[in-house]
Amino acid sequence: MTYRTLRLTLATFGTFAALAVPGGARAQSSGWGRVSLFLQGSQSRPEDGGASFSSNEAVATLTVKSAERDENGFEYAFDGRGSTYGAGGDDRQNRFSLWDAWAGGRFSNGRIGVRVGQQWITDLGGLGSVGGALVEVRGRKGKGKRKFRPRFGLFGGLEPKGWEAGWVNGVTKGGAYAALDGEGGQRHVLGFVTIRHSGLTERSVLTTTNFLPVGKKLFFYVAGEYDVAKPGGQADAGLSYAFVNARWSVSSRVELQGLYHRGHSYDARTITQDQIDGRPIDPRLLTGFLYESAGGRLTVEVARGVRVFAGYASDRGNRDDGSTGRITAGFHAGNVFGSGVDLTVSDNRIDRPGNAYDSWYASIGRSFGSRVYVSLDYATALSVLRFTGTDGIVVETRPQTNRFSLNGSVNLSRSLSLLLSAERSSGDFGTETRGQAGISLRF
Repeated sequence: MTYRTLRLTLATFGTFAALAVPGGARAQSSGWGRVSLFLQGSQSRPEDGGASFSSNEAVATLTVKSAERDENGFEYAFDGRGSTYGAGGDDRQNRFSLWDAWAGGRFSNGRIGVRVGQQWITDLGGLGSVGGALVEVRGRKGKGKRKFRPRFGLFGGLEPKGWEAGWVNGVTKGGAYAALDGEGGQRHVLGFVTIRHSGLTERSVLTTTNFLPVGKKLFFYVAGEYDVAKPGGQADAGLSYAFVNARWSVSSRVELQGLYHRGHSYDARTITQDQIDGRPIDPRLLTGFLYESAGGRLTVEVARGVRVFAGYASDRGNRDDGSTGRITAGFHAGNVFGSGVDLTVSDNRIDRPGNAYDSWYASIGRSFGSRVYVSLDYATALSVLRFTGTDGIVVETRPQTNRFSLNGSVNLSRSLSLLLSAERSSGDFGTETRGQAGISLRF
């Protein structure tokens, strides 16, 4: 990382901090914000004694959001991240990513809301990003025990890029949703999203998200997507995503959790682009990628501050693969024997035909006063996600990779936090040493 780049990054962070602190009390009443800066450096040495690879990175983030209004008033949101990389073998390009950058307001006693700009409509899950306009109408809250409040939304615009600011050429998105908001966070949403690419229908999807509390001890979260038209006009329509998570507090000491997750993913963008460009479509794209997981976990508080847990899941990573078993077990103990020490140990055991793998995690941490917390962590992994320069990323599966890390957090004030970490990984690939420092200001 060059001195000039680092100096400019720090100067930008300092400007945000100077602007944020004086108006902090006023900002809290009308909204909130967070600005952060992270500096990271790493060095990798291959096992065969080849040339080492070093990487330096600076990441600055800024998030500001107005309070959600029930009456008339101005609303806004901005959420972005900028990354810059230094010399030393790392040839990645500087990048700016944008999630939210919109302004709008509420009218007619808060019943009508308008937003213009790039935004993420969370009611629609992973399909909710759009660069355009949203109009939402709120109904009155119902009476009686349920007290549901209806909402209806209509949106349209451009398709944002996934990892950088801007929009995808020739791709538009539009849709609508209807929602019911109840007491205790209860919410039910049914949406429709259509994506068009140069005159072709890339996807037309029904979406649903539901959070349903049953009393005070049983909770369900359900989400799903259903392609009402063939993705890219070629792949199979039907259920493409389903997720169910149930949590039951059997008693004050016993909790049960169940999870089912299924997805049938198609690269509809590539299928559509190949048709536009007149290229033959790879048959593998029409098959798609199927993944599925089902399992449960039991957590028991055996003593005050001591929780043990165990679970089992059956996973399938592709259509033609068989299912593999995954056993999870461990415990967490907080403030062990009044020492202030927290201890966590867990193991994930994956059973595959002919072999089995264990992935361990252990952490010991302690608070020093009310402002400092330090932890030492150890983990073994079956696979490592590693950056490989201009070629992108690669997932390497190995019998074992060991990682030790020392982490610390310091609350310098109620709104300013400092994060520090150092880690070392070793395995068949060689060794990697990494250090990170970050500072975060909430206002």
